[in-house]
Amino acid sequence: QAPLVESGGGLVQAGGSLRLSCGASGSALSINRMGWYRRAPGKQRERVATIPRRGSIEYADSVKGRFTISRDAAKNTVDLQMNSLSPEDTAVYFCYAADFRGVNYWGRGTQVTVSS
Repeated sequence: QAPLVESGGGLVQAGGSLRLSCGASGSALSINRMGWYRRAPGKQRERVATIPRRGSIEYADSVKGRFTISRDAAKNTVDLQMNSLSPEDTAVYFCYAADFRGVNYWGRGTQVTVSS
């Protein structure tokens, strides 16, 4: 089982909203940074948003003002609220986490499809 499990993907019309959630499965992970990446058809994986245990949240320019990342550090969960979705946001979204040793963890991905 993947150490991170995503939920909340689906099909939505342009202008709509979706909320993605991700949690760490199995034994507790000592997680520093969590976030979301996405891979659109025919494109490379890109960072969407990341949130460290301490420090600044970072967003891709393409989602600033539309997406909001939030985290519950005690529960090792991270959410991504996506508003004003456009067809260009169609992608597989992957949850990401990095522990304090620098080891990266990934979820299996959840499909987000935005219809025009």
